[in-house]
Amino acid sequence: MSAAITSRFVSRLTRETLALVLAGGRGSRLKQLTLWRAKPATPFGGKYRIIDFPLSNCINSGIRRVCVLTQYKAHSLIQHIQRGWGFLRGEFGEFVELLPAQQRLDEASWYKGTADAIYQNLDIIRNHAPEFVLILAGDHIYKMDYGPMLAHHVESKADVTIGSIEAPRKRAHEFGVLTVNERNEVIQFIEKPENLDGLPGRGDMMLVSMGIYVFNTAFLYQQLIEDAERFDSSHDFSKDILPGLLEPYRVIAYPFRDVQTKAQSYWRDVGTVDAFWEANMEMVGIDPELNLYDRNWPIWTYQDQAPPAKFVFNDDGRRGMAVDSMVTDGCIVSGGYVNHSLLFPQVQVHSYVHLRDAVVLPEVDIGRYCRLRKVIIDRGCIIPPGTVIGEDAEEDAQHFYRTERGVVLVTREMLGQEAHYIR
Repeated sequence: MSAAITSRFVSRLTRETLALVLAGGRGSRLKQLTLWRAKPATPFGGKYRIIDFPLSNCINSGIRRVCVLTQYKAHSLIQHIQRGWGFLRGEFGEFVELLPAQQRLDEASWYKGTADAIYQNLDIIRNHAPEFVLILAGDHIYKMDYGPMLAHHVESKADVTIGSIEAPRKRAHEFGVLTVNERNEVIQFIEKPENLDGLPGRGDMMLVSMGIYVFNTAFLYQQLIEDAERFDSSHDFSKDILPGLLEPYRVIAYPFRDVQTKAQSYWRDVGTVDAFWEANMEMVGIDPELNLYDRNWPIWTYQDQAPPAKFVFNDDGRRGMAVDSMVTDGCIVSGGYVNHSLLFPQVQVHSYVHLRDAVVLPEVDIGRYCRLRKVIIDRGCIIPPGTVIGEDAEEDAQHFYRTERGVVLVTREMLGQEAHYIR
């Protein structure tokens, strides 16, 4: 098949695909970061939200019919999508549509699981009449062209295709684990197992689900309707639907690898405080695996209009500077020292501050003489002058949330400041 024919083949598939982004989860393992916002709305990478990554993947892949299913504390997520994702043209059949939980079937209308969330919107999906349905998690960080996965699904004559990556065996309990045969047919699917053998010849690694599924539309309808009638089901794809499809139907694993090098591509589940901090810190590196500067695959987002970052004062001991760091729009580093840190928009760092290994979310004000190391500072915090965090583990744990790996999460409530609406 020539490149031109392949391109037309894939573009037809993407045009006939409806993407459903599951964005209703709280993300409780992120602790107080998701106290007032849904996990997909959590800021990431300096100027983005987590949900911007799967949405950008859809747009860049040529999938321009997208529904976002929301539930938990969704106001900031809905606001972000309305402001930043309204550029598609409805006249051309393009949209990013919000599907919040509502009383569509009965009074007890909250989404009970990932499958139930889609089942409750079957009439809307039918109205869009897609040939394929691409189901995505709204809370992972990665760049992926969904076109080749759709093509693989069709060429394999699969009923459902599952995106998969290799992960360390010690983390298998965090994912759905796949076992495949030599034809990449899934012969076993176990959700968050405690103990399983690793890959043949690589016992320390497991093949796990990315939470990305391609379904033939009629087949998806059938499975959702049957699942909805089961009283013993939790109405979840990975727990209930997928494990029951393996023998009677054709379920294929699609390995997420670079098309040219065949190396495994970048994918992160930033579902814990440590993972969130680590993934943001990776962005600060000299040559990060996830390239945010790739003009061929931009990450789209909504951003406030803000002036350029500014660094002021150049005196010994009081020099506004940042090294090995990312500093975004509207930040002012006024006589402070920022080292290996990521500052989101409109952060103010005052004189004599030492900031290292820090992820600082928007609109934070860091007072004079503060020393902060290995921290995540939530949006809108005002750090009092002279505050020291990251040097005394016991002291940190008394006032803030500290992980076993030493990352300290700081929120307004922990500082005794009045909680307010957090975007």
